[in-house]
Amino acid sequence: MGLRKKAVIFLAASALCSCLLNAQGKVLKDDVGNIFILKSSPQRIISLAPNITEILFALGLGDQVAGVTRYCDYPAEALKKEKIGGMLDPDIERIQALNPDLIIAFRGNPLGALKKLRDLHARVFILDIGMDLPSVYPLIAKIGRVTFKEAEARRLVQSLRKKYDSVERALQGITQQPRVFLNIHGMGLSTCGRESYFNDLLARAKGVNIAGGVPQNWLEYNREQFLKDNPDVIVILTRSQRDFEKAKVWLKAQSGFSRIQAIRSGRVYFMDENPASRFGPRLFDALLELARLLHPQQFAKQT
Repeated sequence: MGLRKKAVIFLAASALCSCLLNAQGKVLKDDVGNIFILKSSPQRIISLAPNITEILFALGLGDQVAGVTRYCDYPAEALKKEKIGGMLDPDIERIQALNPDLIIAFRGNPLGALKKLRDLHARVFILDIGMDLPSVYPLIAKIGRVTFKEAEARRLVQSLRKKYDSVERALQGITQQPRVFLNIHGMGLSTCGRESYFNDLLARAKGVNIAGGVPQNWLEYNREQFLKDNPDVIVILTRSQRDFEKAKVWLKAQSGFSRIQAIRSGRVYFMDENPASRFGPRLFDALLELARLLHPQQFAKQT
């Protein structure tokens, strides 16, 4: 048999297999290579991360969400859902009892727990969480596909692109970018390195992360290096204004920190860690807030 004839037979066979699979349902692959054949939209979904929960609700799937983690607090309706433990300690028995037809997880969940769920024949769709803001778009698209909400996902992505474009337009012409220290959780010098999506968020808000040269996700910044870098702006991510005030008092009380430019000029700002720490739609709101903190003059006409 000639090579050409073999190639034709191979292509025909591949096409036939594809048709058969599509006839059985939607064929998808998650971010770790697991293949799914879905015949209909899931009716009982369990989310194993707050950002996944937010996306599910944003796609209009609130009624189909059967269970969420104890950290899933947005939107408010998520608080009424059954709790299945945390992101790192999901309760396998509780998840089973809720009889889900789809579990959406991410790589940060314990691999052992995800494997156990798959061994119990649960459908576990595992997603990556990216290192930059544009990675939110394909994340939403994948969740839209696995839940049969492609049109809703496209509309959501389109609205987020418009938000991003508006920030980008507002920051056009910026040449002076402040050096920024992004303080995670207040108290102490916890911050983000080059591998965190916060580093990308700062760059898109036209700021320079003083810890951006460190090839890590999260780290405790060296006090001497902090003094040497002398940031122009400090942004503190906390859960409340009260926690922010405590963190600001702590910063000012540290030896030598009164010489820091951000503290001397009063450019120490509060940022709500809830939307900013969720890799989902509200991250675009966090970008706008951060851009306004760093470059208020660019947004003066909008207020």
